[in-house]
Amino acid sequence: MSQLEKRRIQQHFDAKASQYESSAILQQEVCKRMLERLDLVSLKPQNILDVGTGTGWGMQGLMQRYKSAQVFALDLSLPMLEQSRRKGSWLRKPKLICADAEKLPIADESVDLIFSNLMLQWCHAPAVFAEFKRILKPGGLLMFSSFGPDTLKELRHSWSQLDNDAHVNQFVDMHDLGDALMECGLAEPVMDADLMTLQYSTARMVMDDLKNIGANTPLNRSRKGLITPRQFQSVIDAYESFRNGDYLPASYEVIYGHAWKIAPRQKKIERADFTFPASQLKP
Repeated sequence: MSQLEKRRIQQHFDAKASQYESSAILQQEVCKRMLERLDLVSLKPQNILDVGTGTGWGMQGLMQRYKSAQVFALDLSLPMLEQSRRKGSWLRKPKLICADAEKLPIADESVDLIFSNLMLQWCHAPAVFAEFKRILKPGGLLMFSSFGPDTLKELRHSWSQLDNDAHVNQFVDMHDLGDALMECGLAEPVMDADLMTLQYSTARMVMDDLKNIGANTPLNRSRKGLITPRQFQSVIDAYESFRNGDYLPASYEVIYGHAWKIAPRQKKIERADFTFPASQLKP
């Protein structure tokens, strides 16, 4: 991803920070489910990093769950971090970091738990996983969620009736994410997915929700110029083919994954004594 694209994404999330929570219902639900998954692992982290914290739901849940741990909240958007600051108490404030997940300003092997909710789709996953492995302590855990290829399939189909440009982001397959985890050296990856469907009265409401959370920024878009009202209406009309009674669906394939950083095995060299007769020595 180019720096220009990253800057564009950052600007969109900057602009929507104050109204993000009113439309990000699905993001909150996925975060809740991720926090519940921590019940299945035995971990007593000292340092936790919430990557792509947004307005801080994950950060808040992690502080409540691990009361003695130091929680660091990282996001590319400074206005998002300002929103998350309000979720800390006067007794316990999170440490906020404004940075790129592909270039983490974190020391090697310093974090016990990395938690990342619906951030990965905005990044180059192999680069992010490499950074995660670098900063995790041996025995540390990565837990993340992302979107899969069936996300917003109705909207993608509707835009495809207009042209072949990328009006909706393409998302990475669950198996490819699992392969990327192993290629960067993270161990025992576990991947699974849920299909979640939100219901809307109109297609415009689907697009408005995406706009309100800053997620209406497709990557690698080639089209230049504005969409005309007639062209936009053709997309709205195409979406109507998915209507089920009073509602239009918006599908989200939510991918969950976790993996560990395994401590390197120490090779044990045992001392051995050998005896042999001098007659076997050769000049």
